[in-house]
Amino acid sequence: MIRIPRLVLAGLSGGSGKTIVSLGLTRAWVNQGLAVAPFKKGPDYIDAAWLSLAAKRAASNLDPFLMDEAAMAALFAHKAQGADLAFTEGNRGLFDGGDVQGTFSTSQLARSLASPLILVIDATKMTRTVAAIVQGCANFEPGLDLAGVILNRTAGDRHRRILRDAIEHYTGVPVLGMLPKMRENPIPERHMGLISNREYAGQDAILEGIATVVGDSCDLERLLEIARRAPALADPHHSIWPESVTAEKPRIGYVLDAALWFYYQENLEALRRAGAELVEVSLLSEAQWPKLDGLYLGGGFPETQAQALADNAAARDRVRNISSAGLPVYAECGGFMYLCEELHADGKIYPMAGVFPLATTLCARPQGLGYAEASVVAANPFHPVGTTLKGHEFHYSRCLARSRYTGHGDKPVFALRMERGSGMLDGLDGVVAGNTFAAYTHIHALGARHWAENFVREAARVKTARTR
Repeated sequence: MIRIPRLVLAGLSGGSGKTIVSLGLTRAWVNQGLAVAPFKKGPDYIDAAWLSLAAKRAASNLDPFLMDEAAMAALFAHKAQGADLAFTEGNRGLFDGGDVQGTFSTSQLARSLASPLILVIDATKMTRTVAAIVQGCANFEPGLDLAGVILNRTAGDRHRRILRDAIEHYTGVPVLGMLPKMRENPIPERHMGLISNREYAGQDAILEGIATVVGDSCDLERLLEIARRAPALADPHHSIWPESVTAEKPRIGYVLDAALWFYYQENLEALRRAGAELVEVSLLSEAQWPKLDGLYLGGGFPETQAQALADNAAARDRVRNISSAGLPVYAECGGFMYLCEELHADGKIYPMAGVFPLATTLCARPQGLGYAEASVVAANPFHPVGTTLKGHEFHYSRCLARSRYTGHGDKPVFALRMERGSGMLDGLDGVVAGNTFAAYTHIHALGARHWAENFVREAARVKTARTR
C-alpha cells in the first residue's frame, strides 16, 4: 500500500473558475515549500502547461478514455512519488462524461483514485440555492467524497456570509474558500481556451498574483488536512513504460516552439525509454538542426505563427527533405497543418512544408472536438493495421482536398477510418506518405503502447542503414 495525500478539484461546468483556483492553490502551496505533483484530467495541453508552471514541475494528464485504469493508477503513483501533495484539476462539469452514466467524468476519476473532491461553484447572483446544488452533488453518485466547496465570484461580505451559512446549515459540507469577483480574467482566453503560456509574457508574475488572491481567500491548511486523510492506495505494480528496443540510441527531434508545443510528457518519456535520444528543434529559428533519425511534430498554434513559418523557407525545405529521405516522421494536428502545402488563415494563404498535397483552412468554429476512435486500415510505420486507436481531436482548422497547386502528386493515402470523431476528409484521418504519418487525432503513449516502440525501432533502422 502507498500513501499519497491528494485532492481532485472540479467545477459545475466549464467557466466556473476551477483553472484559476487550481493555479492559485498550486502556486500558493509551492510558495509554502511544498512539493506539489500536478495532474490535469482529460486531454488538455494548455491547462496542463499552466499547471506545470504553477507547480514548477511537469504536469501529467489522467484520462479514463485514453488509458485503462491500471495504467492510469500506475502513472498517478509514479508521478506523485515523493511529493507532499498530488493535485488534480478536473475538466468540464463534475459528472459530465461520455454518456448518461458519466463514463470518463471527473467524478469517475476521483472515485478511481479514492480522492477527496473539492467543488468550485460560481456564486454569481445566487444565495440559498447554492445549498441545494451542493446537496445534490454530494448525494448524486455513491462513493464520491465531496470534502468541501470553494465559492467563486462572490460579491461582498454579506453575500459570502449568506452563502456559507446556507451551505453549512443544509449540507454539512465545509466552505473552504470564497473568492471575490475579479475585474478581468488574469489569463485571457481565445478559440482553444486559455492563451498559451508560450505567447503570454510575465507568466510567473501572473501566477504569483493568482496565488495571492486564492491564498488569501482559501483555507490552505484545512485543504491539506483533507488531502492527507485520503486512504492508502494499492501499489499498482504495473509496468507502463516500453522496454528499450534498440542499443542504437537513434536521435529523434521534436519541434518545441511557439508554433508547435502540444506534447504529453508521457509520449516523450515513452520514446526515451524505448531507446531514443530526444532533441528539441524549432521551425521558427534559423539555427541548424543536428543530424536526426526521426522527427516528431506535435500540435499547437501554427496559425498564430503562420507568417514566420512561411518565411522560414530553410526549415520548410529541411522537413520536406527529411520526409522524402524516408526518416520516420510523426505529426499531430498542428504538425499535420505544417506538413501540408498551404495554410489558409485570416484571408491569406501561407506556404507550408509541402509533404502532403493538401491544405488546411482556419474556421470560426471547431471542426473536430472531443474524444476520437479510429481503426487502422492502411500500412504505416507507427500503428499496426487492425489496431483500434483511442485519442482526441481539438482543432478549428479543416482539411482541404486540394491546395491551390491542384493537389499535385499521388492521391493521399489515409491510414485511419474514424469510428468516432471528424478526422480529415470523408471520415478518414492519418494521411501517409512513405514513412511520414500525420493525423488530427492525438494519441497518448500509455493508451497506444505500440507507438513509441515502433517509432524508435524505425528510427534505429534509419540510423543503422546510414552507418552501414
